[in-house]
Amino acid sequence: MSGWVAARSPYVITLDPADRQMLEALARRGRAEHRQVLRARIVLAAADGQCNADIARTLGVVVDTVRKLRKRFCHEGLPGLADRPRSGRPRVFPATVVAEVKALACELPTQTEAPLARWSCPELARGARCEPDAPTA
Repeated sequence: MSGWVAARSPYVITLDPADRQMLEALARRGRAEHRQVLRARIVLAAADGQCNADIARTLGVVVDTVRKLRKRFCHEGLPGLADRPRSGRPRVFPATVVAEVKALACELPTQTEAPLARWSCPELARGARCEPDAPTA
């Protein structure tokens, strides 16, 4: 016998109609994060009986990604598809401060009475510090 035969995963996914409907909606959503859409497509393909290698080939990911998500979904269900906390240095600024600085960067400097044509990083930092109720950046 020539050729390689893909082994079936020990983690068999069966979806109830509500979970399937939610995952299908997520897989079709145009504004969802790419990684969430990809995870939904992996689970749907696994629930349809496709092997890990076929899913990986179809979706353009490595087999280990499919294997990991299949296992996580079997153990944790839909919450298993959420991002995991990452190791490393904690964030320096809270999300609200980051959002405020991004909002400031999207404005023209003339709207904030800054004598500039566009924001540079140092000028943006100065502008963020001058905002009332803003923590020192």
